[in-house]
Amino acid sequence: MKTLWAPWRMAYILSEKKPEDCVFCNAFRERKDEENYVLFRSKHCFVIMNIYPYNPGHIMVVPNRHIDHIKLLNEQERADIFQVMQTFCNILETAFKPNGFNIGMNIGSTAGAGIADHIHFHIVPRWNGDTNFISTVCDTKVISESLRQTYNKIKELI
Repeated sequence: MKTLWAPWRMAYILSEKKPEDCVFCNAFRERKDEENYVLFRSKHCFVIMNIYPYNPGHIMVVPNRHIDHIKLLNEQERADIFQVMQTFCNILETAFKPNGFNIGMNIGSTAGAGIADHIHFHIVPRWNGDTNFISTVCDTKVISESLRQTYNKIKELI
């Protein structure tokens, strides 16, 4: 079994969080899309960059409604979310030329959800050999471009 290490996420894990705060609801409500790295809004969901990415281009598709389980999505939300996921896989293929993708979600904190109260789907571009000696030996992941550069690259293709 291979392990995907993401030690840079510890800053988020250890950060103080207020129970009433939801980073997704705040980003949706604030409408400061560039500042919050929101790339796109549709009728039932929005796309936001993961600011602690596993790889360049790591994005999340988030329902507009604050819900904590996939079973709570209605038919329109499901259709919209999957359409947006398909569209953004195409955009990420054009922008980054990955060899594949990891697409998934964690439902509940026990399953690994860092934000358990608001479901979201991760889309992570993957390349052959995207883990290397530095991640294995040094327990460090190298992200080769800034969040702003990645945001601008994706935004240009929307």
